[in-house]
Amino acid sequence: MSIVKIKDKTFRTFIPEDQITERVKAVAERINKDLADKNPLFLAVLNGSFIFAADLMRYITIPCEISFVKLASYQGTTSTGVIKEVIGLNEELAGRTVVILEDIVDTGFTIKRMIETLGTRGPESVHVCTLLLKPGKLQVPLNVEYVAMEIPNDFIVGYGLDYDQQGRNLRDIYTLVE
Repeated sequence: MSIVKIKDKTFRTFIPEDQITERVKAVAERINKDLADKNPLFLAVLNGSFIFAADLMRYITIPCEISFVKLASYQGTTSTGVIKEVIGLNEELAGRTVVILEDIVDTGFTIKRMIETLGTRGPESVHVCTLLLKPGKLQVPLNVEYVAMEIPNDFIVGYGLDYDQQGRNLRDIYTLVE
């Protein structure tokens, strides 16, 4: 168990890299099986999901494409509740199978908004895949089909997740020490 300090906060190891890798592989295997004949378009939500998306894609063995969108709703350690679409989507979605890749789903507002936005573009289906899910914090009904891990409502950092834009480069996931 290691401790890291980021700015004014202290974090301890919560999920080690090898456990993350094992769970990412398991999710990829399910996607490979479920979407084998679909040629899905993966939409990775930046900035947080870039490491998860890269690692997941290494285990996806079916024909697929990937693109990136940027939405922002966090500031420091709390959600602002206001989702700002920063970078839009240029791909044609009509008739496509789309898989949204998220680093973490907590309240669900970001994903709900994204599903609604994508739905106006005529995809055949929209699936949600997340590295982490906080079921205790979910505030909207969502079908998150692919979940690598469920976690309690702790503030975490590492493996793409940040505290005030720092700590994304950590290989393990760390939780805030109060």
